[in-house]
This record gives sequence, C-alpha cells and structure tokens, in this order.
Amino acid sequence: MAAIELVGVRKAFGPGAPVLHDINLRVEDREIVSLLGPSGSGKSTLLRIVAGLEMPDAGAIKIDEAVVNEIPPPQRDIAMVFQSYALYPHMSVAENIGTALRLRGVPRDEIRRRVGEVAALLDIESLLERRPRALSGGQRQRVALARAIVRQPKAFLLDEPLSNLDPALRERTRAELKTLFRAIGATVLYVTHDQLEALTLSDRMAVLLDGVLEQVGAPAEVYQRPVSIRAAQFVGSPPINLLPFRVADGVLRWQGLTVTPPRAVAEALRARTREVLGGWRPEDILLHRSAEPGHLTGRVTLVELAGPHTIVTVRVQDAELKALTTLELQESATVGIALPPERAHWFDRASGQRLA
Repeated sequence: MAAIELVGVRKAFGPGAPVLHDINLRVEDREIVSLLGPSGSGKSTLLRIVAGLEMPDAGAIKIDEAVVNEIPPPQRDIAMVFQSYALYPHMSVAENIGTALRLRGVPRDEIRRRVGEVAALLDIESLLERRPRALSGGQRQRVALARAIVRQPKAFLLDEPLSNLDPALRERTRAELKTLFRAIGATVLYVTHDQLEALTLSDRMAVLLDGVLEQVGAPAEVYQRPVSIRAAQFVGSPPINLLPFRVADGVLRWQGLTVTPPRAVAEALRARTREVLGGWRPEDILLHRSAEPGHLTGRVTLVELAGPHTIVTVRVQDAELKALTTLELQESATVGIALPPERAHWFDRASGQRLA
C-alpha cells in the first residue's frame, strides 16, 4: 500500500465555474479517509483526479510520494469502486473478479488462486459461477470490491459504494468494509454524502463544501469541535441549533438568557461588541416538563419518534430548537429548556469561524 497526497489541487469546468479550490489532503499508508460532502461539492471530481480520469488545472497528485499528474490511469496502480458496480453482465462472478489479472497476462492457475482467496475473504465463494443478474445488490457490491482487491493495488478509491443498498444492508456492509480494510491493510479514499458512513468508517474525515476543504480531522474531532459554522451545520443529524447572541459587558445574551463565556472565548471577544452564534447539538439541549430558574420556556411544535430517543422541535419566541430527549411529550406542551454553557460551540457570525 502507499500514501496519497493532493497539493494545491484546483479544478474548474469553464470560466467562472470553479469546482475545487486549492485542495491539500494526505491519506497516509493504510489509512481510511472519508471525503464527505453534499451533491455538487466536488468530491467525485476530486476522486476522478486522483484516479487520473480528470486532469487538475493546478496542483500535484502524489501516490507513494511520486507525482503522477502525467501518468495514465492504468499505470497509477489504483483500484476504483463505483456506485454502479460496473460488472460485465455476460461474465460469471469469477470472470468479473479476474478480469484485470487476465488483461495483465497473469497465469490461469494464479488467477484461480487469487480469485478464490478474495472470494473467501468476502464470503462469496458460492457465487463464483453466477452471472451478475442473479445477484442481489449487496452481492454485486461484494463482487465489485473483490475485483478491486484481487489486483492488490497501492490504494483504493471508493465512490459512494453503498448508496444503492437498502438501509439494513448498508449498515451491515459498512461494518464489514471497515473490518475488511483493516484486514488487508488498505489505503482508502472513500467518497460519501452519508455522514454516518464517514463518522463510523474513517480514521479521519475531510468535509468538502463548495469545493473547499472545510475541516479535516478524526471523526470525533470534526463532530465535537467543528471549526466553522458550515462544518457544524453539515455534520450532525438533526443539525446543530445556532442562536444569535449579543456581546455586552463581558457576557453573552439571547432571549433573556445570559451566558458567561469561557475564558478562551472571552479573550477572543475582548474589547469588542459584536454578535456571535452559540451552537448546541440536539443531544446537548435538556428539556424539562416545567421551567426552573435559569431555563428558557418554549412550546413543543413537533414530536418525532427516533428509536430510543424522540426528536422534539420547540419554539422559543421567534426561534425553533431541536432536541433529543427520552421524555414523552405532546405537541403544544410547554417545557423548560436548559442550554448547558459547557456544551456550547461559539462562532463569530461575521467570519463564520469558531472562537477559541
């Protein structure tokens, strides 16, 4: 396996249509990095640039520390798994898996051995004689993975490989993929719009928004300490609650709620009077059946069951908050709302960046 590195990569499709802005990202040897972003963020374009299917307008792509910008795709020794699986319908599973080896002139006995090994690894030995039309979506996905693994490439590029699977199969396959990548010591760049996939699969995740790498870090770091309003809003479901606080006399105020900022935030705000956004994840908002001193008062407008928790939407004057709770509440009920200061995320509203 080998590291993948992108240095100052830019791409535009025509004048005034930039897609990628100075992307700097390194995937270490045997590391799994998820590239997370919504549709149109440029993540698939970035993956195609690494694979050599698109050329960057600027910047360098390195594989195993060597610049590969001018090297054609077949010589980059990268395996790519697409969302569509792209299996040959007239070939058996065994023939699909061994296609790349046959094209390389690998002897038949060696092909048979390697196909058998990877089929055993992915538990598809019983499917080797079938054609793709006789397979389920999950089985086709495994065959596409097997075809990539059997080549023993330097790195793997995966483009939304689970998006065609039903939710239950996607959850099971997600766990299997992480175990598989660990077992083979794979270097993986994994593109997805599904934040749960990125949070659970990755050693690190890179949040790509409008062609800009908004944040790169361990999944827990990205979730618990988002560096910007954009990163905070995109990662998390339900999304983070953002409230406009005014800074005055060393404290932060919103809707009658007064919060003394942490020392680091206070230092960032010193000698300034401006508006900041305070963010609370839904699981950090505490609901009570009645308001107590220091609580806000709100009215429940929507109750949504989500397994062991309930997503409750509460209106506080002209704002709506979403909270996760185990309380059984009815719509139109009046509740007390506690916003623990130690669970807050503070952002400068003008720049969009995290304070401290």
